[in-house]
Amino acid sequence: MAKIVSFWVALAVIACSLTAILAEESGESKEFVLTLDHSNFTDTVSKHDFIVVEFYAPWCGHCKNLAPEYEKAASILSKHDPPITLANVDANEEANKGLANEYEVRGFPTLKILRNGGKNVQEYKGPREADGIVEYLKKQTGPASTEIKSAEDASNFIGDKKIVIVGVFPKFSGEEFENYTSFAEKLRSDYEFGHTSDAKHLPHGESSVTGPVVRLFKPFDELFVDLKDFNVEALEKFVEESSIPLVTVFNSDPSNHPFVIKFYNNPHDKAMLFANLSGEGIESLQSKYREVAEQYKGQGISFLLGDLEASQSAFQYFGVKESQVPLIIIMNKDEKKFLKENVEADHIEPWLKNYKEGKVPPYVKSEPIPVENNEPVKVVVADTLEDMVFKSGKNVLLEFYAPWCGHCQKLAPILDEVAVHYENDAKVLIAKLDATANDIENPNFDVKGFPTFYFRSADGNITAFDGDRTKEDIIDFIEKNRDKTVHQESVKDEL
Repeated sequence: MAKIVSFWVALAVIACSLTAILAEESGESKEFVLTLDHSNFTDTVSKHDFIVVEFYAPWCGHCKNLAPEYEKAASILSKHDPPITLANVDANEEANKGLANEYEVRGFPTLKILRNGGKNVQEYKGPREADGIVEYLKKQTGPASTEIKSAEDASNFIGDKKIVIVGVFPKFSGEEFENYTSFAEKLRSDYEFGHTSDAKHLPHGESSVTGPVVRLFKPFDELFVDLKDFNVEALEKFVEESSIPLVTVFNSDPSNHPFVIKFYNNPHDKAMLFANLSGEGIESLQSKYREVAEQYKGQGISFLLGDLEASQSAFQYFGVKESQVPLIIIMNKDEKKFLKENVEADHIEPWLKNYKEGKVPPYVKSEPIPVENNEPVKVVVADTLEDMVFKSGKNVLLEFYAPWCGHCQKLAPILDEVAVHYENDAKVLIAKLDATANDIENPNFDVKGFPTFYFRSADGNITAFDGDRTKEDIIDFIEKNRDKTVHQESVKDEL
């Protein structure tokens, strides 16, 4: 899900950016990043074989951090042969939201590589500082696969901290080679690809093989794995399954962060063991966890081991405490969560077995129920959502918000005024729920941004509010959608 992907990108401390002005030798200023919007986007992109577009929001701190780096990179790449164009779109602008939806923008900043006039779209997965952006994009514009002609070439190309894919071919032609280069072109923004006619150049694996064979090198587990099936679907599946460690480690080592992001982006159920990796007795816990991961290999579960110190943001996200570690959390494909706290080594295998058999109840993150709830806008948490919204017998306007959201902060006094307007109407409740601190389990609520409003009438109708956020428009919406029967009875009671 988008919010999960955005969250772990933040965890991996990936910075973001756009819009700076560089001084030229003449003393005049010039912006090298093209500014695009709904009116010129398609026409501009169609004229470029290769263009990078950043979708940003003016309020996004990561975008502000990226801005000078992105502009500096754009200045350098404008002198590349051929020039490489960098552009941006204010995805927060109402008129540009259609573009943001079309390009599946779920967080800010989102960078996309558009090839062949926009016909091919890939995620930008490179660095976020100027020099790194420049080097990454230079590689993206050359051939998708680099020829390896010597052991020195292989040593420089493969390294020991990243995934690299190399095809071994007796000749650089034929169906297998064409499939491989097509495959490399498709996934070039995710991985580095090479090809060679001599396996003796490669640092691992059978050196006498003449191919065709694809060898994937990785800095974990068995270090390399081969495949001889050149069907493109088989190649994609091979890379997807081979590029995730048996147990992904999340700690302060930045070289692990790309694998953490890949872990959270994969389609499997995700098991996460959080523990103090420098604490006593951790070896037996780690050993058993890896043993269980091996046992469930190929059964649709990926495994992560998170260090307590590096996982503070995860604890906040999942709503758990350090006192619960060692702690296992499983998040399934439907984003339901399952939790086992204070786990010991011999608990892991039977608990995973119970989970697979459907015997573990889901865990729902909730803020504590407020001791007092006396403000005009009532506070709803996950544990009170059912009672306050669905069983209260009232007409309820519920705001889903984020504390950091500027639009939500601006709206707060207006919502207070609406609540005061209905203070003497016992059949109307104005409420809010912090969607960053509470799980939203009810399928009636589709929350993709903040603020999001839903109105549930006393007779059970649920309606999304997308009108103007003024006191008058909100009140008008409530009056049009409230249960009229309940309203009439309330009036009679008052008389």
